[in-house]
Amino acid sequence: MTATSVSPPPAHWSDTLRHQWPSALRRHWLIASLLLAGTALRVVVQLAYQPALLYIDSFRYLDDLGFFFPGGINPIGYEVLLLGPLLVVGNLAFVAAVQHLLGLALGAAVYALLHRFGVRRWLAALAAAPVLLDAYQVQIEHNIMSDLLFQLLLLAVIVVLTWRGTPGPVPAAVAGGVLALSVLVRIVGLTLVVPAAVFVLLAAGLRPRDGWKRRLVSAGALVGVFAGVVLGYALYHLSWTGVLALGGHTGSVVYGRAAAVADCAALELTPDEQVVCPDEPREVRERNGIDYYIHFYNIPANVQALPEDFDYVAAQGSLARKVLLHQPMDIAGGVVTDFLKGFAPTRTQSPGDVPLDRWQFQTTYPMYGAEWYVAEWAEHHGDVKPSADPELAGFLRAYQLGGGYTPGIVLGGALAAAVLALLGAGRARRSGLRALCLLPTGLAATVLLTAAAMEFSWRYQLPGLVLLPIAGALGITAITGRRETDPAGTCGGPDPDTTSRTPEATAHATCRVPEPSATTPAKEREMSPTSANAPATSDTAATTGRAEPGEFPDRVDRLALEAFADRYGDHRFAPVVVLIAAYNEEEALGGVLEAIPSASCGLEVDTLVVVDGATDGTAEVALRHGAHTCVAPVNRGQGAALRLGYRLAAQRGARYVVTTDADGQYDITELPKLLQPLVDDSADFVTGSRRLGSSERPQLIRRVGTYVFAWMVSAMTGQRITDTSFGFRGMRVEVPNSVTLRQRQYQSSELLVGVLTRGYRVLEQPMAMLARTAGESKKGNNLLYGYRYLKVVVGTWLRERRTTASAPVRVEEPVTADR
Repeated sequence: MTATSVSPPPAHWSDTLRHQWPSALRRHWLIASLLLAGTALRVVVQLAYQPALLYIDSFRYLDDLGFFFPGGINPIGYEVLLLGPLLVVGNLAFVAAVQHLLGLALGAAVYALLHRFGVRRWLAALAAAPVLLDAYQVQIEHNIMSDLLFQLLLLAVIVVLTWRGTPGPVPAAVAGGVLALSVLVRIVGLTLVVPAAVFVLLAAGLRPRDGWKRRLVSAGALVGVFAGVVLGYALYHLSWTGVLALGGHTGSVVYGRAAAVADCAALELTPDEQVVCPDEPREVRERNGIDYYIHFYNIPANVQALPEDFDYVAAQGSLARKVLLHQPMDIAGGVVTDFLKGFAPTRTQSPGDVPLDRWQFQTTYPMYGAEWYVAEWAEHHGDVKPSADPELAGFLRAYQLGGGYTPGIVLGGALAAAVLALLGAGRARRSGLRALCLLPTGLAATVLLTAAAMEFSWRYQLPGLVLLPIAGALGITAITGRRETDPAGTCGGPDPDTTSRTPEATAHATCRVPEPSATTPAKEREMSPTSANAPATSDTAATTGRAEPGEFPDRVDRLALEAFADRYGDHRFAPVVVLIAAYNEEEALGGVLEAIPSASCGLEVDTLVVVDGATDGTAEVALRHGAHTCVAPVNRGQGAALRLGYRLAAQRGARYVVTTDADGQYDITELPKLLQPLVDDSADFVTGSRRLGSSERPQLIRRVGTYVFAWMVSAMTGQRITDTSFGFRGMRVEVPNSVTLRQRQYQSSELLVGVLTRGYRVLEQPMAMLARTAGESKKGNNLLYGYRYLKVVVGTWLRERRTTASAPVRVEEPVTADR
């Protein structure tokens, strides 16, 4: 009967939180400071304007509550998803307060998303700053308006499509539904399905490992769900109005842009088109602005001046089409001009623009209707008269006009950085971030261009406050290749005690953010242990920079398993898993992964890469090639990485494990030589042999070592072995999990000696060993390597002989990190 140790009961979550929040606050002090400042700013706004700000559109939303008529100028998504439910339980002040809280959550989510993908903490915090501190953002949150909900939905699309890796059909379908909801909030979201679908197609690269069929199915799922929801809303519109449309004034929006530039004298217009083509000179129309013509026929007096039974909606549409056909450069020039206005250094207003002061804090309560009308709505939903505190309102106005906004040139710089990353500038080509940059960049450019196609308004630039900083932060990270990940945000747990570490250990301690997809960042970098979640290291770690692997599962194993579970859920492996332990092999790994087949010997094959605390782009290369990727936060050596991979393969249903190196020294086309004897049940463990096959001519001392150690192992185990360190091996999944594995570098001999000592059927096959395709060997000095190799061979043999349990052990249920 063997003794087992009993783990102490887990600490209560409140105790864990109480001990961890101070260290988390130290690590994330900058975003915490920005959140605090953003909260204070919103409290001032809440106190300054009671109960909330009511703009022109606000009355339309309030008037439609309970009816949800789809034929108005605004779709009904805001009323159904946010405004209506909040007014059921509260008043207008409550709505404004919740919107402010959602604004803070929006900023925090931007930071969390960027932090997950390895953007340095200070850069991620700066990317969240526009949402948290921009006065125009805070002002729109206090309005009974749909803009904040639209921003939240756009960020939700990015999270859904990127958080768990390359999006498959299910997350793509969910994202399509969220995008469709954004259309029901603001029709400008209609065009965003294009960049979203393009991203889903390209998220796994131009040569997706899972094949183009899965990419096309995923993109089809996104577009299909999007189209289904939008069509359903159009049918709802049809049931109310008899017209299949998304809104009652879509034609007037296009008409506004066309009317401002239409050359009525030169165009061959029908009598109806002549009626709606403005008589004013073009210079006057430019001063009037697009917004004037968009809403011209919303004024009853202007409609009454038309001929009886005149269909002005049809006339507006036909005129707009004719102007688009015959004056495309005028239309395009106006769109580009309005698009570029959003990147101006200061918030300025050009002739014809929507008045800027609509989005600025005023020292008195702004009235966009008769005073009695505004008061009636405010009192109806809260029994509070509209009012403004002059002192607080004056402070807010001074803050806003004194620079409390994001300069357009900063947003333009963020867009430029993202575009440069997409073009492969700097280190972006090997970053793995280019596809990820594509999504926020595409969404931002599309939504801003779509808005500019209608008219320019600083209100319509607000989605850029969310999307462009995300794109810019990812672009800068991709170009520079510098990342600063904080495993506490991903790995969990408090900071380790850094006071007990030597400077060398401090310099080498690392913890990696689990990289979720081919769209994730490129550079895995070292981190200070003040922000790393590495376990306490031994003396060896203090001098080598590596953590010694403990009994499985140690803390590093748990962190890696948790991250893997977060990324892949309950995914089960194929019958065959090709396992690769990789440390700083970004140059060679891609070629190895591309050569691994999807099936062999009639069995499906999955690839599992265990990244051993790498400090380069190894994880990104693996993810980009579609390999299942498990990231160990600390470099412990190949042995510990393989041990983790063996256990993971067993836990998730694999029957056979094949190991190969990440450096391209083995010919993967020889995989059937390893696998077929296992499938035929003629062996439990099959290994290649360069002596029976061939190899690039190594140094003399290494050739001698190969012979000597082969003879020694043969003598000790009673079975002839010709090559003890060949890394291309196949085995039944329970075999490596039954052997005690403690070595971090000499795992090949440890496993082989353990397998032989336990009586498993071992078969050698002639195979080729090639020269490394890239990188350099990590074996070090030949004499020192040989000495340590000898110690492992003898020590393993003695240890396994003393082991009384020779039967393979049962693999337990999946181990997860401490919660």
